[in-house]
Amino acid sequence: MIELQGISRTFEVGGRPVYALADVDETIEDGEHLAIMGPSGSGKSTLLNILGCLDRPTRGSYRFDGREVGDMQEEDLTQIRRHQIGFVFQFFHLIPRLTAAGNVELPLLFDGTPRTDRRKLVADVLASVGLAERSKHRPDQLSGGEMQRVAIARATVTRPKILLADEPTGNLDRRSGKAILDLLDDMNGRGLTLIVVTHDPSVARRAHRVIVMRDGRVAERLGGAGIA
Repeated sequence: MIELQGISRTFEVGGRPVYALADVDETIEDGEHLAIMGPSGSGKSTLLNILGCLDRPTRGSYRFDGREVGDMQEEDLTQIRRHQIGFVFQFFHLIPRLTAAGNVELPLLFDGTPRTDRRKLVADVLASVGLAERSKHRPDQLSGGEMQRVAIARATVTRPKILLADEPTGNLDRRSGKAILDLLDDMNGRGLTLIVVTHDPSVARRAHRVIVMRDGRVAERLGGAGIA
């Protein structure tokens, strides 16, 4: 479970504080599918970075599974990012010279997973995203949808509890985007907590609930079906 209380994030611009987030309170239950919407500059990505332990709030409390994130050392945060949270972005951030399998294997290499275990985990997760036959292809030999599937496989090979997705279909055509959303929905249905930043109402409608950000604050809370 994630609990946010009074989360604010300020930046200095021209010697003056600018609020990217202001007094955000939110609870995200295990297994939820939450969408975060809002115009550019509303604080969506800043909130996602804080949830992913990539940034720290200026003030407020962030509790992750009952632990206060603000009290953690960088080593603890690294362990959370490696084992508890997966990240998927609009631009796939794959390493061009590596195959699909090589890209998926990277988190396991950093984690020190034995080679024989790595091979099985990589094969299993690529099969789960429908890419068993494309494991030896490099990114330039894959379609956009296939590259995003590789990115999702890489994000989930360590079996995290939470997947954070920032505009995961923003760089895909409609058909490929739908396939990616179906895949994410299936993972969420099997217990993965899914948090998606999106500007697309059709993506948000798939979520259990939606929060709408404006000027760094939560302006609305809606059910996914309530998105026009």
